[in-house]
Amino acid sequence: MKFNFVSLFMNNRFIYTSAPGRICLFGEHQDYLGLPVIAAAISKRMHIRANLTFAPKVFMNLPDINSYEYFDLKNLPLPYTCERDYFRSAVNVLLKEGFQFSLGISGELNSSIPINSGTASSSALIVSWLNVLSHLADKPRNLSPEELAGLAYKAEVEEFNEPGGMMDHYAVAVGGIIYLQMSPSFRLETLSVNLGKFVLGDSGEPKDTIGTMNRIKSETLKIAHQLKLLDPNFSLLTTTADELLAYRSLLSKSDFNLINGTIANRDISHKAITLLRKLSNEKQIVDHYLFGQLLLEHNDNLRDAQQILTPKINRMLDASLEAGALGGKINGSGGGGCMFAYAPNKTENVVEAIEKAGGRAYIVSIDKGVTVSQ
Repeated sequence: MKFNFVSLFMNNRFIYTSAPGRICLFGEHQDYLGLPVIAAAISKRMHIRANLTFAPKVFMNLPDINSYEYFDLKNLPLPYTCERDYFRSAVNVLLKEGFQFSLGISGELNSSIPINSGTASSSALIVSWLNVLSHLADKPRNLSPEELAGLAYKAEVEEFNEPGGMMDHYAVAVGGIIYLQMSPSFRLETLSVNLGKFVLGDSGEPKDTIGTMNRIKSETLKIAHQLKLLDPNFSLLTTTADELLAYRSLLSKSDFNLINGTIANRDISHKAITLLRKLSNEKQIVDHYLFGQLLLEHNDNLRDAQQILTPKINRMLDASLEAGALGGKINGSGGGGCMFAYAPNKTENVVEAIEKAGGRAYIVSIDKGVTVSQ
């Protein structure tokens, strides 16, 4: 009998991987300041189906955006050909970890995650692609979700010197609801809480993720440095809202509003993690109203202090509340993109309200992290 060795080999090295989008429940614009965040994976997912080829090239079909990725794996590390060149940066990051690629990879990527909308589509892409690469490397390895998250942060943020934090990568890779503490030491905590459904609303407004993060990060750190020079005891981690009032006359109105909003969001995150831990540990019934109110408090600060809401997203949130949502907030860096409403009992009404306000709405629930099958 004559075997088709090429076909047999490729069939034995096939992989299917999937990763979710995410919403930031509490802590928007906080992780890159060393402050904690609470995020959740959602039931909008990215899928990659791929297999090995003998030609040492990567070909990835991207039908959702009518495009493709194609490059050679002969001369490594790979030069970057555009901003945020994530398919190549993931390869380069794995090379530094000792992976080797003497064969090629061919596949297709499909996604239901809204693009450039604040739902971590880029992080889902990198986590999924790293999962493909690590399984189809010359010496395959099954990386843990935490390992994938750390490598994805390097591929998305460090390789391009971007200002983002680690929230997206850990939320996407680990899944469920996570609490991520950045300082004084790194800590990842998973929370088992039976939250109700959310409605994700995409405004369709393009946003400048990097520009917005750069602005808020640089301005906040500048103010914090100024206050540290005046008072060595000042700290974004520990200074209270009452203590901050002593500096009010020393700052411009806009600077005080920004730093005050940052401290307030930190404290809301602390309230939220206390509530969620209690629900997770004691398996109590969720106080949906209290949870929703904390989301609204956080959103108010993001609107007034960080100033990242647009008039359209404001209208979408207002419409959601009028339709029965218990809370909600902008999602992601802001200046466009998505919001979400917490609507455990009124999801269809909220969907209709968001769409009447000009957005596109999706009912989502908390979902698992990255998966892989062969």
